[in-house]
Amino acid sequence: MSAGRVVFSRMEEVVFGKPAAESAAEIARRFGATRVFLMVSGTLNRKTEEIEKLRRALGNLCAGTFDNMPPHTPRSAVIAAADQARKVGADLIVTLGGGSITDGAKAVQLCLANDIRTPEAMDALRPVKGPDGALGPPPSCKAPTVRQVTIPTTLSGGEFSGISGVTDERTRVKELIRHPQIIPQAVILDPAVTVHTPEWLWLSTGIRAVDHCVEGICANEAHPYGDAQALQGLTLLASGLPRVKADPSDLQARLDCQMGTWLSMGPLASGVPMGASHGIGYVLGAAFDIPHGHTSCIMLPAVMRWNKSVNAARQELVAAAMGRPGADAGEALHDLIDGLGMPRSLSAVKIGPENFARIAEQAMGTPWVPRNPRRIEGPAQVQEILELAA
Repeated sequence: MSAGRVVFSRMEEVVFGKPAAESAAEIARRFGATRVFLMVSGTLNRKTEEIEKLRRALGNLCAGTFDNMPPHTPRSAVIAAADQARKVGADLIVTLGGGSITDGAKAVQLCLANDIRTPEAMDALRPVKGPDGALGPPPSCKAPTVRQVTIPTTLSGGEFSGISGVTDERTRVKELIRHPQIIPQAVILDPAVTVHTPEWLWLSTGIRAVDHCVEGICANEAHPYGDAQALQGLTLLASGLPRVKADPSDLQARLDCQMGTWLSMGPLASGVPMGASHGIGYVLGAAFDIPHGHTSCIMLPAVMRWNKSVNAARQELVAAAMGRPGADAGEALHDLIDGLGMPRSLSAVKIGPENFARIAEQAMGTPWVPRNPRRIEGPAQVQEILELAA
C-alpha cells in the first residue's frame, strides 16, 4: 500500500486571465503594502510599457525598481537587489519577468529577514537535512516578513515552489535555497504580458514545465494527487505550445500553457522528487550557461529512454496525456520538442564528450540525480544518459 504526505504551500491565491498591473495593485492594497519594490525584466523595462503600466497602477505605493538580474540568478545580483530593497524600506516585492527574477526575489526575502549583505554570507542559507531526512532551511534561518507577488513571463514554474535556485559564482554551481515561506504569496497569470517573451524562451521554458510534469509522473514516489495535476498540465502544454508556435497572438493558447505550468508543479509541491533530467540540467545551466528550458529539451527524451526499463507503465501515461496513446513516450517528447524548433542534442549547444565526465561528477551532487526512478549508482551511469543525448 502506498503512503505519503502532502504539505500545502503558503501561497494564498492565483489570479489568471486578468490584466497584470491592475491585479497586482489590487493585491498590494489588500495585503496592506505601502512600499512596493519591483524586481523586473530589464528588457521589459527598457523596451515595453509593461513595467510603466505596473508603476502607474501602483501609484505612490511603488518605492523602487531593480531590473538587473542576470540568468541563473547569481548571488551578487541577489545581494544588490536586497540592498536596494532594504534602502527603500520595502514591505512587498512584486516581480514581473522570468524565472531568474522570480528566484532572485525569493532569495531576497531571506536576505532581508536574516540581514545578509554579502554573497559569501549567503552560505548561511544553505539547506540542511531534518530528522526525517528532508532538506529545509537551517534552524537559525528567520522566516521572511517581506513577501512576494509574482507575474511570470516564462513557463519555468518556479513561482509555484518554495525553492530558489541561486548560482554561487565562486564555484559556478546552482544551489537550491529552501524555505516554505519564500513561495510567492500570490501569482498573477496574464497571457497578455507574455507576448513580449522571445519565442525560443517561451517554448523552451514550456518544455521545462513539461519536464516537471513528466518527471513527476514517472517518479517512484508519484501519487494520485500529483498525477492528477501533472497529467492535466501535460495535456494543456502539449496542446498549447504548438498553438503558440503557430500563432503567437493566441492568448488562450498562452493561458493554457500558463495553467499547464501551474499544474506541472503539483508533484514537486507535494513532495514528489524530480529525476535525472532536472539534475543534469542544473549542471548544464550553471557550468555551461545553457538556458534551463534548453537543458530539458535536450535531456528529457534521453532520460526517458534510459529509464524505460523500470517505469514503462508510467511512461504510457505520459504518451496518453500528450495525445499519443500507445506511442513511445520518449519519441512523443522528441517529436513535440522537434516541432517547436528547439535544440535536440548536447552537440547542438556545443557540449562534446570531453565534458561528459565533469558533468557526470557534478550531477551526482545534485538533489535529483540520486532520486531518479532508475537507480543511478555513480557517474558512469550519468555518462550513459549523456551519450544518449549527445
